[in-house]
Amino acid sequence: MHSFGMVSCKDDPVPKPRAYLRLEYPQADYTRVDIDLPFTFEKNNWATKLSVREVEGTTRSYGIDLSYPNMKGTIYLTYKAIEGRRENLIAFLKDAQNFTQKHTIKADEIREQAFIDDKKKLYGMFYEVGGNAASQSQFYVTDSMRHFLTGSLYFYAKPNYDSILPAAHYLQQDIKHIMETVQWQSIE
Repeated sequence: MHSFGMVSCKDDPVPKPRAYLRLEYPQADYTRVDIDLPFTFEKNNWATKLSVREVEGTTRSYGIDLSYPNMKGTIYLTYKAIEGRRENLIAFLKDAQNFTQKHTIKADEIREQAFIDDKKKLYGMFYEVGGNAASQSQFYVTDSMRHFLTGSLYFYAKPNYDSILPAAHYLQQDIKHIMETVQWQSIE
């Protein structure tokens, strides 16, 4: 009869502490975007692709895409002329707010941050969407009379909030910088 015994000199296994992915992004370096639009703004130079196109709308409208290929994300901007008509402003505000509320299905929370700069005639709202929503940030700014700009952040991947959180936070700072640096041009 044989008997086998096992003896180990190693310590008992200990679970490893929770680790988080550490992603580092470059310090933001901004330059003014002066293109043939009714407004200018500053963009992060890490947004290596910028495209502008006229889009259909009830008023003169443009779509502007700021692509960050290294982060697999894009900030989509849409400009709409208010044309001094109160009903246009009200419709654009409702659209912007409804767009954000559509994300409540997947969102854990939506934080609102009012934005006011009387000197530059910039009034708006920044929305941070928490959870596995398709867009982690949206915003709008307006002068309430002539100009209305909305924006949203999307990644080219299925939303997984934990894995895109560092990139989302980095690009939220770019969105806030866009909001702060918008300068309206006169419309004829």
